[in-house]
Amino acid sequence: MLGSWYNIQADISVPPPLNPSTKEPMDIKDMEPIFPKELLRQEVSTQRWIKIPEEVREIYTIWRPTPLYRAKNLEKFLKTPAKIYYKWEGVSPPGSHKPNTS
Repeated sequence: MLGSWYNIQADISVPPPLNPSTKEPMDIKDMEPIFPKELLRQEVSTQRWIKIPEEVREIYTIWRPTPLYRAKNLEKFLKTPAKIYYKWEGVSPPGSHKPNTS
């Protein structure tokens, strides 16, 4: 399990969003009524690596590793020599890949 998220903002230049009322660049205070502070801290960060909180890492380990299956019937249908695999993300507690935003 990785200990950090890669933050693409360290390697690209994207202007901050504009406040719809003032048309000025938004700062964290403008977004605090909408987003959790920890999410905002990560969102505006330009650090290349952001440490994954231990509590989050512990929750991710509940359904890790995700099962990997070989799609042999698809390989036959496509008549390909390639080996095709897929992951089943339905084993996570919410039954979805959506918590995998890391």
